[in-house]
Amino acid sequence: MKLSVVIPAHNEEGSVGETLAGLVSTLDAEGIEHEVVVVDDSSSDNTAAVVEAFAAGNPQVRCLPSPYRNGFGFAVRAGLEAFEGDAVAIVMADGSDSPRDLVAYQRLLEEGYECAFGSRFVSGSQVIDYPRTKLIMNRIVNFGIRLLFRHGYNDTTNAFKAYRREVIENLQPFLSHHFNLTVELPLKAVVRGYSYGIVPISWTNRQAGVSKLKLNEMGSRYLFIVLYVFLEHHLSRGDYRRKEP
Repeated sequence: MKLSVVIPAHNEEGSVGETLAGLVSTLDAEGIEHEVVVVDDSSSDNTAAVVEAFAAGNPQVRCLPSPYRNGFGFAVRAGLEAFEGDAVAIVMADGSDSPRDLVAYQRLLEEGYECAFGSRFVSGSQVIDYPRTKLIMNRIVNFGIRLLFRHGYNDTTNAFKAYRREVIENLQPFLSHHFNLTVELPLKAVVRGYSYGIVPISWTNRQAGVSKLKLNEMGSRYLFIVLYVFLEHHLSRGDYRRKEP
């Protein structure tokens, strides 16, 4: 199973090189066939140059200028339209996601799961230097999602997840332009009947650059997509659920 890694990157010149080095070395060591697609999301710094320099010595890495206007969701969508593997993982450019956890995702997919989810808030997980305000909001939002969907999963909002190709194909079209895509993808997968495994993962706050997630801009967008998928789940009479073979 070839694994594609999609990395949306907006002004991440200070961290994307180290992120790529960790991913490629870990996946190579594990013998996992892979490609890495870094989507340059209208960066005004040297992000693209850093990626291109790394790709010059690593043919499995490529830099893709986003064809859409600036926005995290648009950048991820560009990567999901371009990946060539049998499965795809979304990884942040800031180095917050562990390459070892990506290996765990690959093993879940190889076991037969259609989606691989991680949780930063279960036994065996580790969170380092999570900003307190964002942590509080994260736990409130995830608690509300868990109440609505009753799926038992406590880290829906985390972008770092992996999906088989057929899942991505059947979740489209995507509605989210911004970070709310991180909620749209897993919730659609769950309510449409795709199987998923959950493993504990680690998260480390960025050491360079600044976070692009603005809580004051995202609240209504998260609420919109949560309610959209909730209504699909309860009112569509299964029109969008996967068709059993």
